Amino acid sequence: MEVSRRKAPPRPPRPAAPLPLLAYLLALAAPGRGAGEPVWRSEQAIGAIAASREHGVFVASGSCLDQLDYSLQRRVSRLYRDQAGNCTEPVSLAPPPRPRPGSSFSKLLLPYREGAPGVGGLLLTGWTFDRGACEVRPLDSLNHRSLRNGTEVVSCHPQGSTAGVVYRASHKNRWYLAVAATYVLPEPEKASRCNPAASDRGTAIALKDTEGRSLATEEMGRLKLREGAGSLHFVDAFLWNGSVYFPYYPYNYSSGAATGWPSMARIAQSAEVLLFQGQAALDCGRGLPDGRRLLLSSSLVEALDLWAGVFSAATGEGQETRSPATTALCLFRMSEIQARAKSCSWDFQADHNCKEDEKPERIQPIASSTLLHSDLTSVYGTVVLNRTVLFLGTGDGQLLKVILDENLTSNCPEVIYEIKEETPVFYKLVPHPVNHSYIYLTAGKEVRRIRVANCNKHKTCMECLKAADPYCGWCHSLQRCTFQGECGRSNNSGNWMDLSFEAEQCPKIQMIRKSKMETTVTVVGSFFPRHSACVVTNADTKKELCRSDAQANQTCNCTIPTRAPFKDVLVVNVAFSFGDWSLSERFNFANCSSLGECRGCIGAGCAWCTRERKCIHPFAGCDPPAYKKNQEWCQVAQETGPPSEMSGGKLKENKTSRSSQSFQVFYIKPQKISTLGKSNVMVTGANFTQASTITMTLKGTSTCDKDVIQVSHVLNDTHMRFSLPSGRKEMKNVCIQFDGGRCSFEGSLSYIALPHCSNVFPAATWTSGGQNITIMGRNFDVIDNLIISHELKGNINVSEYCMATHCGFLAPSLKNPKVRTNFTVKLRVQDTYLDCGTLQYLEDPKFTGYRVESEVDTELEVKIQKENDNFNISKRDIEITLFHGENEQLNCSFENITRNQDLTTILCKIKGITAANSIATSSKKVRVRLGNLELFVEQESVPSTWYFLIVLPVLLVIVIFAAVVVTRHKSKELSRKQSQQLELLESELRKEIRDGFAELQMDKLDVVDSFGTVPFLDYKHFALRTFFPESGGFTHIFTEDMHNRDANDKNDSLTALDALICNKSFLVTVIHTLEKQKNFSVKDRCLFASFLTIALQTKLVYLTSILEVLTRDLMEQCSNLQPKLMLRRTESVVEKLLTNWMSVCLSGFLRETVGEPFYLLVTTLNQKINKGPVDVITCKALYTLNEDWLLWQVPEFSTVALNIVFEKIPENESADVCRNISVNVLDCDTVGQAKEKIFQAFLSKNGSPYGLQLNEIGLELQVGTRQKELLDIDSSSVILEDGITKLNTIGHYEISNGSTIKVFKKIANFTSEVEYSDDHCHLILPDSEAFQDVQGKRHRGKHKFKVKEMYLTKLLSTKVAVHSVLEKLFRSIWSLPNSRAPFAIKYFFDFLDAQAENKKITDPDVVHIWKTNSLPLRFWVNILKNPQFVFDIKKTPHIDGCLSVIAQAFMDAFSLTEQQLGKEAPTNKLLYAKDIPTYKEEVKSYYKAIRDLPPLSSSEMEEFLTQESKKHENEFNEEVALTEIYKYIVKYFDEILNKLERERGLEEAQKQLLHVKVLFDEKKKCKWM
Repeated sequence: MEVSRRKAPPRPPRPAAPLPLLAYLLALAAPGRGAGEPVWRSEQAIGAIAASREHGVFVASGSCLDQLDYSLQRRVSRLYRDQAGNCTEPVSLAPPPRPRPGSSFSKLLLPYREGAPGVGGLLLTGWTFDRGACEVRPLDSLNHRSLRNGTEVVSCHPQGSTAGVVYRASHKNRWYLAVAATYVLPEPEKASRCNPAASDRGTAIALKDTEGRSLATEEMGRLKLREGAGSLHFVDAFLWNGSVYFPYYPYNYSSGAATGWPSMARIAQSAEVLLFQGQAALDCGRGLPDGRRLLLSSSLVEALDLWAGVFSAATGEGQETRSPATTALCLFRMSEIQARAKSCSWDFQADHNCKEDEKPERIQPIASSTLLHSDLTSVYGTVVLNRTVLFLGTGDGQLLKVILDENLTSNCPEVIYEIKEETPVFYKLVPHPVNHSYIYLTAGKEVRRIRVANCNKHKTCMECLKAADPYCGWCHSLQRCTFQGECGRSNNSGNWMDLSFEAEQCPKIQMIRKSKMETTVTVVGSFFPRHSACVVTNADTKKELCRSDAQANQTCNCTIPTRAPFKDVLVVNVAFSFGDWSLSERFNFANCSSLGECRGCIGAGCAWCTRERKCIHPFAGCDPPAYKKNQEWCQVAQETGPPSEMSGGKLKENKTSRSSQSFQVFYIKPQKISTLGKSNVMVTGANFTQASTITMTLKGTSTCDKDVIQVSHVLNDTHMRFSLPSGRKEMKNVCIQFDGGRCSFEGSLSYIALPHCSNVFPAATWTSGGQNITIMGRNFDVIDNLIISHELKGNINVSEYCMATHCGFLAPSLKNPKVRTNFTVKLRVQDTYLDCGTLQYLEDPKFTGYRVESEVDTELEVKIQKENDNFNISKRDIEITLFHGENEQLNCSFENITRNQDLTTILCKIKGITAANSIATSSKKVRVRLGNLELFVEQESVPSTWYFLIVLPVLLVIVIFAAVVVTRHKSKELSRKQSQQLELLESELRKEIRDGFAELQMDKLDVVDSFGTVPFLDYKHFALRTFFPESGGFTHIFTEDMHNRDANDKNDSLTALDALICNKSFLVTVIHTLEKQKNFSVKDRCLFASFLTIALQTKLVYLTSILEVLTRDLMEQCSNLQPKLMLRRTESVVEKLLTNWMSVCLSGFLRETVGEPFYLLVTTLNQKINKGPVDVITCKALYTLNEDWLLWQVPEFSTVALNIVFEKIPENESADVCRNISVNVLDCDTVGQAKEKIFQAFLSKNGSPYGLQLNEIGLELQVGTRQKELLDIDSSSVILEDGITKLNTIGHYEISNGSTIKVFKKIANFTSEVEYSDDHCHLILPDSEAFQDVQGKRHRGKHKFKVKEMYLTKLLSTKVAVHSVLEKLFRSIWSLPNSRAPFAIKYFFDFLDAQAENKKITDPDVVHIWKTNSLPLRFWVNILKNPQFVFDIKKTPHIDGCLSVIAQAFMDAFSLTEQQLGKEAPTNKLLYAKDIPTYKEEVKSYYKAIRDLPPLSSSEMEEFLTQESKKHENEFNEEVALTEIYKYIVKYFDEILNKLERERGLEEAQKQLLHVKVLFDEKKKCKWM
C-alpha cells in the first residue's frame, strides 16, 4: 500500500489532483521500493552489526551472533552467547519505541587485524553478560573457543552505552582497545544488576592491550568522570589524525533527558598510557532555541576530514512534540574540533587547570550542509567521484541519500528505499566492504542489503546526468543509466559518462539545414565514435533518403539533397550505429509550421527562418536563404532563453496596507494526510473573505523546495478549503499567507504512508447487521471513508470511527438473510481503494429458549440458549431485557458466553433487586438485541414441583410395565434374528470356502509370454540406484554428459587426490581411521563406499585389491567374536563396497540371464492382482501374496465387457492402429482403474502406447445420442456420514455389458497425479448403519459378515498363478549357464574358501554363511525387492509387499537352519514352506558346483575386470566423487594425519596429503575472489 517517493515535493501551479489508481499501481512497481532486496530476519531485535572485508557480515541479536554471507542469503555460522543455546534476551526488557544508540545486550562488534601480513583476522565482541564481558575470536571460526576474554570491559546494562575502536600502535606492532562505556547507571535498582569494581565506578574511557592471554581487568590507562558529573551516553568511536574520538552527550537515565550539549572527547592513539587531549561541544541547534541535545548517529567522512552527526531535540515519550525541525544532519570539520578541544574538567577529570567559570565553546557546523528533518535516526557518509554522499535513516523506515556539491551544499534527499512496516532505521548504517554498490540497512529484527542508487529509474541520458548521482552514469553500450561496474567496457572512457559530463553532452541526433541545397543529419555530444554508420529512411515508404559510413574514430554524417520530391516527406527515421550500440530517432515534419518557438523548431528537426520568425519543413526554402546564420542565431536563443516573464512582483503589488492581524487561523484539519495528498483540507479561522489572495506554503526537509498552494474554495468568513498535492513521507511546516503578508499561521502537517490492514475482527457477522467490526493496522487516520464491496451487490458506505491503529464500524444489514455472502472491506484514500480483508455474512443467530435462576434473593441469573454458530459476540454487541409480571422490564447485564457441543449459553445477571424468586416465576420472555437484530425468546417449559411429584409415580409404573413388555418382545425378536443370521453366516461360509476351493483348482492365469521389449535401465542409472538407494539427490550430479569433457580439464587438486587414493596403504589407512570416528555414521560409511566405487570405476582391478584387503581385515575383527555374523549387516565401508562391486561385476549377467524372468514375474504379479478388486485408497487387493495387503472386505463384483472407441489424436495418427477394442473391467473398478486397464489393452492390442498420459484423457459413456463423462468424483457421488465421499465406480454409473465408451483428449487443465485424502473411500467402507440407509433398497442386504481368514485361500491362488514364473527366476539365479559361473561369483567364493582355509576354519557352515551373506543377501535380495533398480517401471506399494514375501522365501532357501513352523506361524512363512526344502537342495548343489569348477587364474580375472572398466569409461563425473571423498578427509583431517604419522612407510603419503590440502585451500580462496 505504498506509492513511490519523488526527489523533491512538486510545485504545481494549481491544486494537484489526487494520484489516480493507475499511477498508484505504477508507483508500487517503481524503483526504490526495494521489492527484491535480500533480507535477513533474526529472532530478536538486532543490537549490533559489522561487516568484515573477507568473512561476511556479523549480526548480534538477543544472545546470538550470526555470521552471514554478503548476500544475506546464507548463515555461515552462529555463536550462542547464552549457554542455554538459544537467542532469547537474558533479561526481559520493554525498550522505548526509539532505543538509544547502543542500548542492547551486544555492546561491541569490532573486526580487526584484517589484511595484516601473516596473521588472521579477529573479531572483538562485547556483551552485557558476565558483568560486561569481552571476547576475541577468529573471524573465520566463530564457534572456535575464544582466544582472549575479560570482564568489566563494556557496560553491563542493556540501556547503558559502549563505544570502542581497536588500533595498532605502529612502533610496537600490537593491537589496543580504546573503549568508552556507561559502567554505572544512577538508578539503584538497575545498578544491582551488575556491580563493577569500585575502581571502575567512575571510569568513562579505558585503554586495554588485546595481545595478552586475556583482556586484563587492569587497564593500561583510564579516564574518569568528573566528580559529581552525571552519566554520559557514548555513540561512536573512531580514529583520526593520530587520536581516538568519542562522540557522546550527557544523559540522565532516570528522567530520560539530555543534561548538556553533545560533545566530542579526544584521547591520544597511544601504546603506553591513556592521554586525554580534551573535549569540544557541538552545537547543531539551528532553528531550535533550546538546541538539539541528543546525538543519535555518527559517521566520519575521512576523505574530506569531515564528521557527520544526526542530532535531535527531545520529543517526549509519545513523540508528541516532534516537529519538521526536530532532527538535523550537521557536518563539522575535524580540524576545527581538534584545534578547539580543551582539556578542562568539564565532563572528565583533567590535569589542566581552567578558569572556574569557563564553559566549553560550542563549535558550529558547516551551515550550507545542515539539513533539517522531522525524524532522522542514522547517518553514513562517503566520497564518490569527489562528491560527498550521505545516507540517512529515518524513524519511519526510509533510507535517504543526500549529495553535497563542491561547496558542501546539500541537495534535496532522494528516497532510495522504504521499509513497508515503517520500522525505525538502526542508528548504524554499514557499507558493503567489497562491493560499494550496496549498503546494509538494519531495522528492528531485519537486515537488508540495499543498492545505493536507483540508476535504472533514469530512462534517458539527459535524466541520468541531470540527477548528478556520482554512483550513476550513462552506459553507451547498454543505452541505459547504470553503475560503472555494470557497464560492459566502463574502463573505456568513451563508453560511460559520469557526472563530470554536462547533460547537454549526451549524444543527440540533430538535423541541420546548412545551405539551400542540402540538410545534414549528425550526432552531437560526448562519445567515442570508433566506427559509425548512419541511415535516414522515409517512414511511410521505407525508402532510404541517405546512407553513409564514417572513417575510423569519426562521426558519421548523412547529407540529404534538398529536392522538390523530398518536400512531401513528413516522417523520417534516423539510425546511427556505433559498433555494439546504436542511436535512433523519429522526426515528424507534419507540424513544423505550428511550432512558433525557435528552440522547439530545431529540436523537432525542422528549419527556422529568422526574418520571418517561423518554422518550416527542413527541405523547403527560406527567404533569404541564410540557413547557417539562422541556425547559429537559434542556438544563441536556445542557450540564453527568452527573458523571464515570471516575477514575484505581483504579490508585492497586491500587498495591501491592511494589517495581517485582522486575519486569523485557528487550526488545520486533518493534521495527517497520506502521500497521495488531500483534496479537502479544512482551515478554520476568521476574516477569510476579506483577503483577495490566500496561499499555503508547505516546507518539508530544509534542503527541498517548498510547495505553494492557492486556496481551493473560501467557504465563508471562518472556513476555507485547500487541495494539497501528493508528497513523500515526512513532516512539513505550514505557513498560510493572506495577500502576500507574513505568515498568519505557522504549524506542521504530516505526510504519512497509505494505510495497511493486518486483521478484521470479527470476520463473520449476521445478515441483520449492527455488529461492531474492528480493523487493526496502521495509518488509519488518513482514510476518507470505509466501504464494504461485493461483485453483485456493489459498494456499501459505512460510518466509521478511526484512530491511527484501528477502525471501527457497524456492519450494515443485508436484504436477503439466508444467503452466505463474502464482502471485501475497502479503505478509500482520495481516489484509491485499498483492500483490507473479508467480512462474511451468515444467517442470523437462532435462540431456542431461556431459563431464570436465583441463588440469592437480590440477584437473578438469566441463561439464554442459542444454536452454535461462528459469531464472536462481545458485550457491546448485545443488549438483554427480561419481561416479568405486568409487562415490567429489567435490564440484564451481560457476563459471558459458553459454547458446548450442542448449544451456546449466554449468561447475564440482574443485580440489586428484591424478591428475585417471585420475578423468576413470573418471567414471561426475554428480548435480545444483537445490533440491528431484535428477538423475543420464550422461556423453557418447566412443570411445577407439585405437578411433578403427583405425576411421577404414575409415570414410573407405566414406564416399568412398558419396559417389561418391550424387553420380552425384543428378546424373542433378537433370538429369531440371531438364528437367521447364524444360518446366513453358515451358508456364506460354505459358499466362500467352496468358491475358494473351486478357484484354486480351476482358475488359470493367462500369462502373456510375449510382453514386448524388457524396459531395462541403462548401466549408469542401474548403478546409481544401487549405489544410492535412499539418496536420489546424488543422481543428477553424477550423470552429466561426460563425452564432451576434456580430460585436461581436471584441476590440480583433484588430480593429486586421485593419485593419492591410488596408494593402497594410504586408502586402507584412511578407511580404518574414518570407521573409528564415533560420528562417522552408517550412512556416511555407505556414501563413502559409493563415492569410492565411482571414483575407481575405471580401475576395477585396484578396487578389487582394496576389497580383498578390507575383507581380510573384517575377518580379523569377526574371527575373535562370531565369524558367522560377518557381512550380515551394512555396518562398515567394506560391506557396502562389496554390494557395489557385485552390482558392477554382475550387471551383465543380470541383464542377459536373470532380467527377462524377473520382468515376467513382476508383470504376472500385476496381472493377477488386477484380476480381482483393488481398493484404490489403501492399495489392498483380493489377490496378493502378502496377508497385510489382503482385501478381505470384498464386495460382490462381476466382470463387465466394454467396447472402447479411441479418439484420433495427433500424437497417434498411424493408419494401422486399431481404435475399437474390447476391454474387460470390474464393476467395482473406479474410473481411474478402468482407464489403466483400457490403456493396457490398447498397448497389448497395438504394441505401442496411445500417446497421452492417463491424466490427459477422459472417458465418455455413449448412450444413444447422449454422452456422459465418467469421473471418479462428480455431483452424483455418494457422500457418507462424516462427509466421506465414495469414489464412483463402473457399477455406480450402471454400465452394462457391451456398453460403448469413448476415450477423448481433455482440453481443460489437468493435474499431474490424483491423490485422495482421508475424506474419500472406495471398497473399504466406514462401518455404519447410516451408510446402508443412504444406499437405498438396491444395496440393502449386500453388506455381509466378513472374516479375514475366509480369504487366505486367495494367497494360495496368487502363489499358484505365479509359481512357474517364480521357479524359472530362482533357477536362472542359481544355475550355471554353459557350466560356468560368473567371474565375480567364482572369484569371490574361491577367495572366501581360501581365507577359511588360512584361518583353519573347519566348520563348513561358516563358509556357507559367508557366501550367502556376500551374494544372495548383499546383492540378489536387493534386486528382487527393487525391480525399479533394473527396469524403467514404477513399483507400487502392493508389489513391494508381494516381492518382500518372495525375497523372504529366496533367503530361506539359502538358510542352513531347519524351520519349525506351526499352525500359528505367519502366512508369509507358511506360503512357501513346502517348497523351501527343494530349493535348499538346489542351493547346496549350486554352491558345490561353483566350488568344483576349476579356479580362475589371476590373468583371467584381471582381463575381465579391465574389460568391465573400459565399458564404463566416461559414465560418471568422477570429479564429483573425488570432491565428496575429500570432504570426508578434510572433516577428519587431524585424525587421519595423526594416524599416518604413527604408521611406518607412509611418510610420502603424509606429504602428498598435505600438498592436496594446500591445493584445495587455494582453490577455495580463488572461488572467494
